[in-house]
Amino acid sequence: MALIRSLATVGGYTGLSRVLGFVRDILIAAVLGTGTVADAFFVAFKLPNLFRRLFAEGAFNAAFVPLFAKRLEQEGEAAAKAFAEHTLAVLLTVVAFVCVLSMLAMPWLMYGLAPGFEEDPEKFALTVELSRITFPYLLFMSLVALLSGILNSLYRFAAAAAAPVLLNICFIVSLALVLPFSGMPGHLLAWTVAIAGVGQFLMLIIAASRAGMSLRLRLPRLTEGVKRLLALMLPGMLSAGAIQINLLVGTIIATLQAGAVSYLYYADRVYQLPLGLIGIAFGVVLLPDLSRKLRAGADEAAMHSLNRGLELAMLLTLPAAVALIVIPEPITIVLFERGAFDRTATEATSLALAAFAAGLPAFVLIKIFQPAFYAREDTVTPLKMALISIGLNIALSLALFWPFGHVGIAMATSASAWLHAFLLGGRLGRLGFLKTDQALRRRLPRIAVTAIAMGIALWFGAAELSAWFEASQELGILALALLVGGGLILYGGLALVSGAADRDALRGLLRRRANSGSA
Repeated sequence: MALIRSLATVGGYTGLSRVLGFVRDILIAAVLGTGTVADAFFVAFKLPNLFRRLFAEGAFNAAFVPLFAKRLEQEGEAAAKAFAEHTLAVLLTVVAFVCVLSMLAMPWLMYGLAPGFEEDPEKFALTVELSRITFPYLLFMSLVALLSGILNSLYRFAAAAAAPVLLNICFIVSLALVLPFSGMPGHLLAWTVAIAGVGQFLMLIIAASRAGMSLRLRLPRLTEGVKRLLALMLPGMLSAGAIQINLLVGTIIATLQAGAVSYLYYADRVYQLPLGLIGIAFGVVLLPDLSRKLRAGADEAAMHSLNRGLELAMLLTLPAAVALIVIPEPITIVLFERGAFDRTATEATSLALAAFAAGLPAFVLIKIFQPAFYAREDTVTPLKMALISIGLNIALSLALFWPFGHVGIAMATSASAWLHAFLLGGRLGRLGFLKTDQALRRRLPRIAVTAIAMGIALWFGAAELSAWFEASQELGILALALLVGGGLILYGGLALVSGAADRDALRGLLRRRANSGSA
């Protein structure tokens, strides 16, 4: 039950962030559409985000959390805090150097990251300028990653999960209240990214201090603990960030097609909602949970957590993937089709969304399988699997882009994710780190059948309501609400009747929430 409560906390805040992110993207789509400024800003925003996810969140969390958790379990809070302070000093020094160097070298970086922009000097220059404004975001988010790892290891998930909410609030305020008076939307959004990074950093400093982890800044020194951290981080940069590298490869190739960067961005934003609610939440919660249980010698408890994580993740992911595959165009119409975002953009984005959605279960499985390696301080094995996945993605992206355009890039990303998930899961099984129990083996086929039944119902429902999406924006919103609401009710009912969902676990969670509410 503790696992479900932690997942509910992280998933709830992540869900709020994603909902606000949709509001943000709706406003961006209305203001920028899929033109020059939109493409330039999305590349400028993706660049520090990529480094953040590779270096700060992916590689850093994969290496730091198990080491911090080991000291916490075996040596106490004082030793864990000292390790965190030494890590802070080295992290701050390295990332500050990377930021300064990258900002100076931005024009040359852009030749590699957005080669298609070179043919449009105005777009190229704007992308370089916006990227220099957004790049300091990486520095502050690296520090946020450190503080988040500390709080998560202490089972204090709320503050770290809530931090991204602040970013989207800043975007919404800028677009709704500042833009009408300032103009220059690309520059405004870039400065918003930088300011939001500072805000999230300050938010996590306060949370860590309240948790008794107020870190003091030391002189950077390569202690044995920091050396071990760096040794784990180097392979972790690729293994934890394989999905992000694959998306970057897609973005680079997409710059060769006008508007493709924007189409992929908007599609990515939609499928990131269930991925954030489920996959990222599981990854955040499972890593410290598995690390501390394994350090305490509770191997059976760790295996139980992994099985229940897989079961719950697929229960939530499969219906989301089916829905995004079956009704991508109605979703895109309601979310984005207004202002500068026209029907052509809707059709292009919805095709990419369906292709991305086909890989959604694999994206979530990767987020669950990787912590099982990281908790054992193994970042090399996931690295090998990631390299194979990245190689396949590059080959497929190049092969599929020419016949299918930007949709081929999304197809390649999903295909490589499935290979990545199978490789990780298979290796865990051979090592004895993943043993599926009877409950998981019984429920997975039922979950799949239930999700397919819901998808069939959504298909016929969308056909019946198709005229509503064309009639007006208000009727389109109502039609989508009926489809989503009806699909959820049908899926939930079928899951309970078929035994796809664990009734006892749900009753226990509801009972515990009711008791905590009455208290």
